[in-house]
Amino acid sequence: MTSDTPRKGRFITLEGGEGAGKTTQINRLKDALTKRGFDVLTTREPGGSEGAEQIRHLLVNGDVARWDSMTETLLHYAARRDHVEKVIRPALEQGTWVISDRFADSTMAYQGYGHGLDLTVINGIYKLVLGEFSTDLTVILDLDTEEGLKRANSRAEGEDRYERMDIEFHQKLRQGFLEIARTSPQRCAVIDASSDADTVFNALWDVISNRLSEV
Repeated sequence: MTSDTPRKGRFITLEGGEGAGKTTQINRLKDALTKRGFDVLTTREPGGSEGAEQIRHLLVNGDVARWDSMTETLLHYAARRDHVEKVIRPALEQGTWVISDRFADSTMAYQGYGHGLDLTVINGIYKLVLGEFSTDLTVILDLDTEEGLKRANSRAEGEDRYERMDIEFHQKLRQGFLEIARTSPQRCAVIDASSDADTVFNALWDVISNRLSEV
């Protein structure tokens, strides 16, 4: 949608554990929104900007014990700051809808609930780095932990440092995502990701159309 003074775009994120199908649903959502006349940008975290992609390499490769939880959090937020300032915020100001594969809720789930870093510390870093910037809508794709890891491992794409962490870690982060949604119901929605891709997308589209009035 274009105009001389475009309305600010919307910022949508998809979250969830490994193998939940975020990439598939993001691509389908982009197609559906584009067909309705929206300008849409898809991106990912960690990454999404040149500097953030360089930091991504440090986070998703190597030994699982490469970083402690605080170091990981600081790396994620360094990447996120660059991503927001160089890519996300400029796109939103031009009226583009931005859909990101992960954002700050992943840091809360992975480094907070998963690795045990104090949640108030993570919230403090968020405020310091991003201020009041936030998503318009976060959709969490929820899937049984073992099923998700089975799906993720079948992809054999590399960048599997987090996927190689133990099952207890992944169970904690799943519960973390659900707790995030429970405490932020106006911003977050949870979708059962165990069904086929069409069923999951229909549920996703229902959430989008019900929560965002422009659709």
